[in-house]
Amino acid sequence: MSIANIMVYGQKLPAVEESRPDATKIIAGDPLQRTWNYYESSDGKLYSGIWEAEPGTWRINYDEAEYCIILEGQSRLTDEHGAVLELRPGSAIFIPPGFKGTWEVVTRTRKHYVIYL
Repeated sequence: MSIANIMVYGQKLPAVEESRPDATKIIAGDPLQRTWNYYESSDGKLYSGIWEAEPGTWRINYDEAEYCIILEGQSRLTDEHGAVLELRPGSAIFIPPGFKGTWEVVTRTRKHYVIYL
C-alpha cells in the first residue's frame, strides 16, 4: 500500500545517473558517482535521493545547501582551512552554501541527501 506523493526510498528505484566531478576538480582517484534522484520540486530548487561514489578526492564549492546521512562507506570532508570531518554510516550533516574544501571517498560511500538550491 502506498500514499500518494510520499516517496519510499528503495521502492520503484528511479533511473540511475552516472557522473564524475569536473576533471579540473579531481585530486585523486576516479570518483564515479551514481545518483538516484527520487524527488525534484516543480521549481527545480529542491532535490532528494540517494548518491553513491567510488573512492577518490575532489574539490567542492557549495552554492547549494545539503543535508545528508551516510548509509554506507567512509568519506572525509576537509574544509579550506584544513579541518577534517570523518563520515561513517549514521553520520548526519548539514553543508551550508559557501562551504569550500574537499570531499574524499575512502571506501565506496552511499548517502541519502536533500539539496536546496
